[in-house]
Amino acid sequence: MASPQLIPSHSSFNHQASINPNSSNPFLSNPNLKPIANPSSLLQWRKFQRFTSLRCSASSFPEKHRMNSAKSDDVVELPLFPLPLVLFPGAVLPLQIFEFRYRIMMHTLLHTDLRFGVIYSDAETGISGVGCVGEIVRHERLADDRFFLICKGQERFRITDLVRTKPYLVAEVDWLEDRPSVDDEDLEGLANEVESCMKDVIRLSNRLKGKLEKEVKDLRKNHFPTPFSFFVGSTFEGAPREQQALLELECTAARLKREKETLRNTLNYLSAASALKDVFPSS
Repeated sequence: MASPQLIPSHSSFNHQASINPNSSNPFLSNPNLKPIANPSSLLQWRKFQRFTSLRCSASSFPEKHRMNSAKSDDVVELPLFPLPLVLFPGAVLPLQIFEFRYRIMMHTLLHTDLRFGVIYSDAETGISGVGCVGEIVRHERLADDRFFLICKGQERFRITDLVRTKPYLVAEVDWLEDRPSVDDEDLEGLANEVESCMKDVIRLSNRLKGKLEKEVKDLRKNHFPTPFSFFVGSTFEGAPREQQALLELECTAARLKREKETLRNTLNYLSAASALKDVFPSS
């Protein structure tokens, strides 16, 4: 399917973006990735498509997380990967690990629970306070001790305290879940509206690119509204701050409404572009 330009619903996110329902991996738009294999279809395991190096500094970690409070028995500690992308629950993320400190982390994880925290970080905002657990579902160790990984997004978390910074970041976290919906919220109806908007955006984008108009297949695939809202957020490639805002929301209805607004803005943009193309076909 085509990858139309995405028009974020909030003007504070000035990123070029695209919607890509053919990918559960928001990593594909990163120019620093290294292609390893040709892309295959949506939501199928794909063999090492693209990878990234991992770099972060302890100094970029927000001071609000630098607390040394007494630990309780149920405290969860999680090693962190700061990355210039947002991982959503259910999304697939391929990585290449070659930096020494993260190779140390991998050796530890492969002998424990295979889970680490993926946290969005950029030069302007630093490290975010909310991230998503990545679980290693497939790995390959190379002769030089580098690793190829395929990870899948699991539950979200909120950082409550920074435990240590060397050799890599480890934080105490609380799990983050959406609040139960209220009786007057029609989540199924909202999810269906978002799916309809996505189909319209894909259809119009294909038309603008001169591609044959094909019927857009089922995008929800029987997903409940909450996991579907995460899937939609993962397709907003190239707008990581908007994705981070969606990840942090603790209300499925609010997430779907924001996604619908973004998709409608995108659809309005594409409709205007289509009208101009009809008037000036040569351009």
